[in-house]
Amino acid sequence: MPEENTEVKEVKKRMPEENTEVKEVKKLMPRKEENSVFVGRRPTMNYVMATMMILNKGVDCTVKARGRAISHAVDVCEILRNRFLKGTEYKGITLSTEQLEGESGQTNNVSSIEIVLSPPK
Repeated sequence: MPEENTEVKEVKKRMPEENTEVKEVKKLMPRKEENSVFVGRRPTMNYVMATMMILNKGVDCTVKARGRAISHAVDVCEILRNRFLKGTEYKGITLSTEQLEGESGQTNNVSSIEIVLSPPK
C-alpha cells in the first residue's frame, strides 16, 4: 500500500522531572482505512472478530485482501453474516488488479478485493 495517504503529526511533550522537550512522531491512518480489515495469513476467526468489533460500532467495515487471501476474505464475510451478525449486508464489492514489482524487477499482476459490509439494523 502506498504511504502517500498517511499523515505524519509531530507532538511535543514537556517532561516534568527533567524539564526537557521530547518529540513524538505519530502516523495517522487515513479515514478510509481506519475501518478496514486487511486479511492475510492469520487464522480466519481473528479477522471475523476484528470485523465484528468495527461493525458493532455502527459503522461500515471494509474487508481487503490480495492474491490467495481473497478466498479467506470471502470466508470472513460469510462466517460473519451467517453465524455472528445475521443482519449484516454487503454494501459493495470491488475487484481490481495491482501491479507489483518483484525482486528481479519483473512486474507481476496481483488480484485484490474490497468488500464493504454494513452493520445490522
